[in-house]
Amino acid sequence: MTGTMAIGNGRRGNGLRPWIWGAAACLLLLPALAMRFFPDSGVNWTAADFIVMGLLLALACGLYELGAWISGNVAYRMGFGLAALTAFLTLWVNLAVGMLGSENDGINLMFAGVLLVAAVGGLLAAFKPAGMSRAMVAAGIAQLLAVGVGLAMGEFQPLELALTGLFALPWFASALLFRKAARDQARNAAHT
Repeated sequence: MTGTMAIGNGRRGNGLRPWIWGAAACLLLLPALAMRFFPDSGVNWTAADFIVMGLLLALACGLYELGAWISGNVAYRMGFGLAALTAFLTLWVNLAVGMLGSENDGINLMFAGVLLVAAVGGLLAAFKPAGMSRAMVAAGIAQLLAVGVGLAMGEFQPLELALTGLFALPWFASALLFRKAARDQARNAAHT
């Protein structure tokens, strides 16, 4: 059955695999192309930058693969993929320019806490959809709390705070997708 949520139930295949990994490879290739063909673009990556970005992309794609392996439910896979993408973007932005202030501002360590909330919440939920939904809501709230701390500090521009606050939206959207997956699971269990 494709609607159940047993661990490893996503074995029916992952048709998005080549697209996900291909997009990651293209994203990693873009800075190299920019440096080669547009030397005045301001892109100046070192080997370390490429290694870090490659590791981040591999982690994000690997997380999506985990979600696809756990369940064949489309809403579950979308929720897991969106959470992995949000985590990737949070790390990327923090390493590149910082969510608030610059990448060197200590306040940005709070966003590692947001990722920790999502990861620990998912583990505590044993990757079950209802628990994953709660974990993603908690991550969204943690994101907003971090923005609230930044607002209370009074050091950051309103636009910067608003854009950082918008990062809570994909956590909440992921929670809704997991909630739909939980409803699908309950409906399928009632029919068996």
